[in-house]
Amino acid sequence: MEPDVESYRILMQGLCRKSQVNTAVSLLEDMLNKGYVPDTLSYTTLLNSLCRKKKLREAYKLLCRMKVKGCNPDIVHYNTVILGFCRERRAGDAIKVIEDMPENGCIPNLVSYRTLVNGLCSQGMLDEAKAYLEEMILKGFVPHFSAFHGLVKGFCNVGRMEEACFVLEEMLRHGEVPHTETWVTIVQRICCEGESMEMERILQNVLKIEITRDAKIVDLGQGLEEFLIRKVQAKSWKA
Repeated sequence: MEPDVESYRILMQGLCRKSQVNTAVSLLEDMLNKGYVPDTLSYTTLLNSLCRKKKLREAYKLLCRMKVKGCNPDIVHYNTVILGFCRERRAGDAIKVIEDMPENGCIPNLVSYRTLVNGLCSQGMLDEAKAYLEEMILKGFVPHFSAFHGLVKGFCNVGRMEEACFVLEEMLRHGEVPHTETWVTIVQRICCEGESMEMERILQNVLKIEITRDAKIVDLGQGLEEFLIRKVQAKSWKA
């Protein structure tokens, strides 16, 4: 009795669990040669395994072949390959994937953009990361904290404080509360460069954040920690 699509998929899943992804891909080819159209879950299984094995060229080729073979890639397939490229510090290739998506009838979602922005930041591609951050905001997505923090840290590391402050303000405007590490990164840099006016503006933003007894605001520059502690104490006395 000939196996059906589900049987092939179960076999491929078993092979992938045993790290035999090449054999699983061969099974897919056998399936196609016999006229079967693999389902989306079969492709998801193979793409995940190929990316985990760092076989990104093969994963991308498989993604491109899906539509030709009768199965349109969905958001899960695209995001899997985007993540695979970003994990291997190949954010440039991830850009190509995300740019190809609309032409193939699939619109990038929050996960697509978040993964790409984080990947670009990790490679120091800050202008590209900022452009995609702005694009995702324009499309109505609220970036995750990690995307904002990665950009703030990246711009601070190369002395581009104006851009770092812009990203921080966008973070506040979209309701994301910066973690302590974000404040540490930007305030320390401003203190080192002696930008007193910028320091005053950042400090005003700090004071907009709800500060509690458990907040760990440390190493923010001489005198700033004590100032914030006094603010916490003042709130406690008023309570």
